[in-house]
Amino acid sequence: MSFISVAPDSHFPIQNLPYGVFSTPDNSTHRIGVAIGEQVLDLSVVKDLFDGPVLASQKHVFDQPTLNAFMALGRPAWQEARTTLQRILSASEPVLRDNADLRARAFVPQASATMHLPAKIGDYTDFYSSKNHAFNVGTMFRGSENALMPNWTHLPVGYHGRASSVVVSGTPIRRPSGQMRPDETKPPVFGPCKLLDIELEMAFFTGPATQMGERVPVDKAQDYIFGMVLMNDWSARDIQKWEYVPLGPFLGKNFGTTISPWVVTMDALLPFARPNPLQDPTPLPYLQHTDNYTFDIKLEVALNCEGLPQPATVARSNFKYMYWTMKQQLAHHTVNGCNINPGDLLASGTISGEAVDSYGSLLELCWRGTKPLDLGHGVTRKFLADGDEVILTGVCEGDCYRVGFGTCTGKVLPASA
Repeated sequence: MSFISVAPDSHFPIQNLPYGVFSTPDNSTHRIGVAIGEQVLDLSVVKDLFDGPVLASQKHVFDQPTLNAFMALGRPAWQEARTTLQRILSASEPVLRDNADLRARAFVPQASATMHLPAKIGDYTDFYSSKNHAFNVGTMFRGSENALMPNWTHLPVGYHGRASSVVVSGTPIRRPSGQMRPDETKPPVFGPCKLLDIELEMAFFTGPATQMGERVPVDKAQDYIFGMVLMNDWSARDIQKWEYVPLGPFLGKNFGTTISPWVVTMDALLPFARPNPLQDPTPLPYLQHTDNYTFDIKLEVALNCEGLPQPATVARSNFKYMYWTMKQQLAHHTVNGCNINPGDLLASGTISGEAVDSYGSLLELCWRGTKPLDLGHGVTRKFLADGDEVILTGVCEGDCYRVGFGTCTGKVLPASA
């Protein structure tokens, strides 16, 4: 238990302690914080309390405007920081609890904090690792007998995305324009996307850098995975359909990707690890690992649309539905010698379960626009309309506590004139 009040349904108990970057109206400096209940602990104020063998000489990482330097220190530093934070925030520890002046300077209400991107993202990779999602999309375009491409069950399929348009939750997303070919008997046309979609995803940040030519072995991958965020990888389906052959996603994806502001560490998530999915055929040796690295994270997608008294939940999914694990994704990403850097972002791809209401995109939920969603109060959707707000949430259910990610939100603005 913490001396800070934490509601039973809070995403941020002492068992979580996610990291983020924030500023306040009276201090525009971007600084690193940890969420506890409805408060943010400013680590720049309490950095001298990190006096363990690793962090005693590395306290400067908590004076930085991003988490990159802290991520670069590696797993021993991350674990030491977590141990220190749980100690100084516990109900039995007086160092913060009984120091009124330090508490007044160190804690900020989340309601008064402005959140920013947690890291300087140098590179962003998007995988395609949900078998249910890949099968659904493949069925739509190629039929069920050819839904999965021949390579899909042999390696984690992915592509390199655009890091500059990754934004923090709450940032509006403008409807993109581009080339489309709605009538395949006629030439393409240019205009605003008409089939704007969501993609329910999660992503992880990497830690220590590797050198070009160096691999991250699958049995060491956990030492390079700092923590996870929620992600909405917005998609312009009509632009994507026309452009993606032969090189894949481009303008249909790079206009915006939204992530949640709080990075939940892998140590906070390890109690929710579950057995990895059965993979058939057995992956090649460099992708094989026996430790559980699939996680029971309950995910929801809600739409807040004009005409609705409150947001309507349209999907309930779970990260445990992933076919390829994060360790396999990172091992595959680097097996050719591709180097990684602190703050690189690697995403799961759309997360879909087997049930219709667990699909992670409108493309699937409305089955290519043939089955409109009834949101109630006379409101229906096939794809997103201007003014719609998308709200993603994710939470792990513990024994009388929750480890959550907060929300990942974004509102659709009209296309530029």
